[in-house]
Amino acid sequence: MAKTNAQPRVVDPVWDQITSEAHEAVAKEPLMGGLIHACVLHHKTLDRALSYRIAAKLSSNEMSMIVLREVANEAYVQSPELVEAARADLSAVMERDPATHRLLQPMLYYKGFQGMQAYRLANWLWSEGRHDLAYFLQMRASETYGIDIHPAARIGKGIMIDHAHSIVIGETAVVGNNVSMLHSVTLGGTGKEEEDRHPKIADEVLIGAGAKVLGNITVGCCSRIAAGSVVLSDVPPAKTVAGVPAKVVGEAGCDHPSVSMDQVFSPKSDTK
Repeated sequence: MAKTNAQPRVVDPVWDQITSEAHEAVAKEPLMGGLIHACVLHHKTLDRALSYRIAAKLSSNEMSMIVLREVANEAYVQSPELVEAARADLSAVMERDPATHRLLQPMLYYKGFQGMQAYRLANWLWSEGRHDLAYFLQMRASETYGIDIHPAARIGKGIMIDHAHSIVIGETAVVGNNVSMLHSVTLGGTGKEEEDRHPKIADEVLIGAGAKVLGNITVGCCSRIAAGSVVLSDVPPAKTVAGVPAKVVGEAGCDHPSVSMDQVFSPKSDTK
């Protein structure tokens, strides 16, 4: 029997589901065939599809799609954890956003998911000392997705940014794993300080729409920040804060606020 050098197929349930959904979508809406084939079905792996999608969105007259795809492919080969983070982000969107019924949706349409992957590439470039190209990706992501994340910010996995309009995350900000935030959130400084000047958000925090978290403060694990709040001081773990300036108004209400996405405050949890 002749020997073969063919490599065994790597099983990837996430990518298999996306491609299956893509075939179904083309069958239902043939006019979407060109886009879906270009973004999904022409690729064999999730990382190649991601590199194509991000490059297609961020390319411009100043930087070609070919160059950006090469950069993304290099990043995914050298740092497979970037793809694992993308899988976690996809799962987070699917689990937490009731408007999401297919993994295909974030890949094709969601600027929150796509903007987060653009940040991850910029952050990789920053860690490699390629700061100017990282700044370029930050600029293009801000122009394209409305998400302005400094490449030096440190952000964990399983991030869900719903709607993703006017998101600002500063240079020394740290965001943990499984954090959810809605549109118009700012993790910023309080002036012209240098050094460590931005918030530190722990795991599984829920940040409501329009919330501003300012300064080198800590937001504890599994806490909730109400919509429109301005947070200027540390937030204890598993608490709900609200107001301008924000104050503790009760318990978080559940063990995993970022997953439950429950933004309704119950007076029963009022602190005495």
